[in-house]
Amino acid sequence: MTAAEIIKDIKSRKFKPVYLLHGEEPYYIDQVVSYIEHNALNDMERGFNQTVLYGKDTDMVTIMNAAKRYPMMSDYQVVIVKEAQELKWAKEVEGNSKQAEFVLSYFEKPMPATILVLAYKYANFDKRKKIYKAIDKNGLVFQSDPVRDYKLASWIEDLVKEKGYKIDPQASALMAEYLGADLSKIANEVEKLMLNIGKDVVIDTGLVQKNIGISKEYNVFELQKALATRNVLKCNQVINYFADNPKANPMVMVMANLNAYFSKILKYHYLQNRGDAAKELGVNPFFVKDYETAARTYPVNKVFEIISMLREYDLKSKGVDSTGNTTDGELLKELLFKILH
Repeated sequence: MTAAEIIKDIKSRKFKPVYLLHGEEPYYIDQVVSYIEHNALNDMERGFNQTVLYGKDTDMVTIMNAAKRYPMMSDYQVVIVKEAQELKWAKEVEGNSKQAEFVLSYFEKPMPATILVLAYKYANFDKRKKIYKAIDKNGLVFQSDPVRDYKLASWIEDLVKEKGYKIDPQASALMAEYLGADLSKIANEVEKLMLNIGKDVVIDTGLVQKNIGISKEYNVFELQKALATRNVLKCNQVINYFADNPKANPMVMVMANLNAYFSKILKYHYLQNRGDAAKELGVNPFFVKDYETAARTYPVNKVFEIISMLREYDLKSKGVDSTGNTTDGELLKELLFKILH
């Protein structure tokens, strides 16, 4: 089931006695937990029948004891365990101890009047464990996987459409490239964008640049475009802007973007089937043309040389083999000169 399908069932009062929400992407886990926390019970029921625990501050026996209670003046009680990945799962639910048996026996026959929610974030739960198999059989397991880079733009378009707005494909691609794969961050930026526009307005790159703080002319994507065609003037304008505004454009971010950019150019050189370039590179199809142009501009040997330089200057920015008086801006200008010549 998807997060939306789980929420739809909860709206229809179709509850499971146990929810194991796990995975590397916390966005959907947080969505489901928040909906259960605020909607499974009404305000009056919540005061007596809702318990919120945190993995690092509790243990499995405490959770089981809470889950075994009966609801007061309500059909259900809710027990939510946030940050459940902090629990000592292996120690407390594996082996032959009485404690392990006590814990496992609950998941093999959970209380039908309890809605127990385990929010296990930033990693996948071990599917080999008995507890996983018991929950999968008697409750619901939801795995929240990261959205692949090349699917981020379409994910943004779907999110915007779901909220009743429209977005230009170039704008969604720009957001995906600039914000990265953190879905919670993307969703927050989309929410902020919508506060400033009406539903009849199509979100374009100008609105994205204005509301998300991306300089229209001087950002890492404009730098990449200029590098792709070896536009020396534009490259220098962008780097000079970065040097003059280091807080808005920290070297660590610029270096990370350049490293990812040239690594993808290198990968493009070795693609067997360039028809699948977007998927293979992990980018939106809209940007494939830029990588094709860049690959023509920078032969494979030059790309290897540039990646080596990026590592060298990353170390210099951290004080390795660098004079103490050299600023990040000066290092970026020096690096750019070597890339272009």
